[in-house]
Amino acid sequence: MSGEDAAAGAPAEPAPPAQQPVPEGGGDAPAAAPAAEPPQYRALVLSGFGGYDKVKMQTRRGEPAPPGPGELSVRVRACGLNFADLLARQGLYDRFPQPPASPGMECAGTVLAVGEGVTDRQVEDKVMVLARAGLWQEIVTVQANQTFPVPDGMSFEEAAAFLVNYITAYMILFDFGNLRPNQSVLIHMAAGGVGTAAIQLCKTMENITIFGTASASKHDALKESGVTHPIDYRTMDYVEEVRKISPKGIDIVLDPLGGSDTTKAFNLLKPMGKLVTYGVANLLTGQRKNLMAMAKTWWNQFNINALQLLHLNKAVCGYNLGYLDEEFELIGGVVAKLVTLYNQGKIKPKIDSVWPFEQVTDAMRQMQEKKNIGKVILVPEAPKEEAKKADK
Repeated sequence: MSGEDAAAGAPAEPAPPAQQPVPEGGGDAPAAAPAAEPPQYRALVLSGFGGYDKVKMQTRRGEPAPPGPGELSVRVRACGLNFADLLARQGLYDRFPQPPASPGMECAGTVLAVGEGVTDRQVEDKVMVLARAGLWQEIVTVQANQTFPVPDGMSFEEAAAFLVNYITAYMILFDFGNLRPNQSVLIHMAAGGVGTAAIQLCKTMENITIFGTASASKHDALKESGVTHPIDYRTMDYVEEVRKISPKGIDIVLDPLGGSDTTKAFNLLKPMGKLVTYGVANLLTGQRKNLMAMAKTWWNQFNINALQLLHLNKAVCGYNLGYLDEEFELIGGVVAKLVTLYNQGKIKPKIDSVWPFEQVTDAMRQMQEKKNIGKVILVPEAPKEEAKKADK
């Protein structure tokens, strides 16, 4: 079933084959028309916690269930790959359901059908979807308030790269960080999805000094995007490098790493500085869960009490978008601000690569091995350009 097959509601049941007349004078009747093939759609499913091989593509047959009250069915055209999906594969993300289940926190596509009571979405509308999990499928059914209109001029791939990264970066920088002109920001994993979003959002303010950690091969791209001081975390001590340039420290630190890096981040803060921790990427050291890495990360986890904060004039905040999935009004307000910035040309999702569902292993490896600059995208079908290359 192609993307153009969407009608106003779930597709109708195929009509039975017409009866053929029997020729006069007897004889054999013409053979009956073959039965119509049942509709089918593809989904990526995590069969169990572990390595890349635990995520496989399945073909599902039959009509998806129609949307219930307040729901939409969406034909998915592109899906975002996030660090939380990699953690979920290893059993390290507590918001993910028990396998077998489909990963995926964001996608974009067109509305196939609307349930009772849905008045602000129509069939064939282009929408972005945000959910706790379950969106790496060709057809999904979600609550209407989990969807947002795709801005004019935005591709499905860009729309699938928009919600998780930009909501996260915006709320960290502006809601928690209270970013203002003439401040400094340290962005770890600066070439990743949240990193590239944060860089663009920092540039909406005047005179922001951006420190960004990434491997040396990505530094030219980071400079072009607006990073003032790229730092190679693999060969340099980023704390020393920051102190050389800014002896007093940093105003805001974005920490997706956890463990001892959170302590380093806190110590790098200026007075009145803010640390926002939003991940534990240090847990991800290979294809499968690493108990030693887990023990090391949790043993070195940052701890501080209220009295120490009082004396140091610093703030520590924790952010997890997965626990805001019921805060529809809050998230909707942030998305509205982001769409305005997009329409003004101030932000634009950066796509690193696009992979068909069949190559989900390669897509996950691209992100887990930190080869990407920007967002890694999954699509149900190979892009036409790639299909042409394969035919040659």
